[in-house]
Amino acid sequence: MENLKTSEIRHAEKQVAHFLEKYGMHYAGIDILGQLKLFTVEMVNGLEGRQSSLKMYPTFIEFNNKIPKNEPVIVLDAGGTNLRSAVFHFDTDKKPVVAKYRQTLMPGLKNEASKDEFFNTIADSIGDILNESERIGFVFSYPIEIFPNKDGRLVRFTKEIKAKEVEGQFIGENLMRVIRNRGFKNIKSIVLLNDTVASLLSGIASFQDREFSGYIGLVLGTGMNACYIERNSNIKADILSGLRREGSQLINIEAGQYLKGPLSKIDEVFDAKTLNPALSTFEKMFSGAYLGGLAHTVLGFAAADGLFSGKFARDLYNLESLNSWDLDDYLYFPPENKKLADLVPGMSEKDKVVLYYLFDSLVERAAALTSIVLSASAIKEGTGYNPCAPICIVADGSSFYKMKNFKSRIEHYLNAILSKHHIKAGAEFADCPDHIYYEIHAVEEAILKGAAAAALA
Repeated sequence: MENLKTSEIRHAEKQVAHFLEKYGMHYAGIDILGQLKLFTVEMVNGLEGRQSSLKMYPTFIEFNNKIPKNEPVIVLDAGGTNLRSAVFHFDTDKKPVVAKYRQTLMPGLKNEASKDEFFNTIADSIGDILNESERIGFVFSYPIEIFPNKDGRLVRFTKEIKAKEVEGQFIGENLMRVIRNRGFKNIKSIVLLNDTVASLLSGIASFQDREFSGYIGLVLGTGMNACYIERNSNIKADILSGLRREGSQLINIEAGQYLKGPLSKIDEVFDAKTLNPALSTFEKMFSGAYLGGLAHTVLGFAAADGLFSGKFARDLYNLESLNSWDLDDYLYFPPENKKLADLVPGMSEKDKVVLYYLFDSLVERAAALTSIVLSASAIKEGTGYNPCAPICIVADGSSFYKMKNFKSRIEHYLNAILSKHHIKAGAEFADCPDHIYYEIHAVEEAILKGAAAAALA
């Protein structure tokens, strides 16, 4: 890098900015306020049962910021690869206590699993702890529709799980059937939730001594989603099935499915290459499962537009793929990234700088887009007006914490959006205060802790 003059580095930065602007992909070109309004309108439409790309699934978990002490629950976490189980309780000092932890592979990960095989494998994982509690909190990190009895019906499997007979089935009902057939009559309830809801609940459980006015859960890892607390009076009445209109409950936004995001020409090209084109386009712009593939597409356009030297541009055509961690690796340790190591001999000093600015711009754009989801959730929740009682944002997921300087970038955008200038700018936000206050927190073992809080709720 020392061989480049300051003027050459600045020129490279401008080149990258012009390139991204040309294709409508530069973070500075995002109409954040316009997107905030669009996202909020989609939230309202989803809640009221009108056409919307945001599903706004009610969880039927009512907001309660008090977690019972010394009551054991059985917790399950079905993730992309692993099935985890444990016995969990909060002690007299409100500290989480985990016992009899076990981790196995998800059924259907390696081979097709029948319905019976799937649920029997899950029952096996908790067979030795079924006498420990009457309650099970089950985090099921696949698309599920939650019902008033807090059971969930699987919409479809993702993350390469192969168990077609389970799709369309009620997860809690089928697991309960297997458990009772084994002679365990003590289990009284199973609460189904997804990982985003668990993240929010883990914040409630972890900060019992703090006064937060609201909570938001964010997961930004392989995928992207958010959860917040909504007043029941804002939800279409026939959805609630008897819940108190004056109460509140957690809403799973399914934010990654938002279809009105600022798609660039390059985003559209990349989306066409994915398994499900035109679905979850917002998530594909910045979540971990897609960011590497998007960056690979960006490099192809950049090479064709002459941003790189001739040899490196030719070498890029032999680069078959990128993963999100390749971007992280390069931004932290340029240019020693393992995936790009074979290309380094063909890189000029300017190529290295241009590559850095391209990757860094994608991270900056990810922060801007994530801030829209968080800001809309905060505004819709309608709390955080008092600096002494801010909103607690619990962020979970590898992408949130591994992308370079991501948390500080998120805070930069949130501080700008959740200020008087932006909040008051439009009739949709006319009743908002001058400022919404928030804090971002990480919670250790957020998913298991959230599962326990759900079962205890």
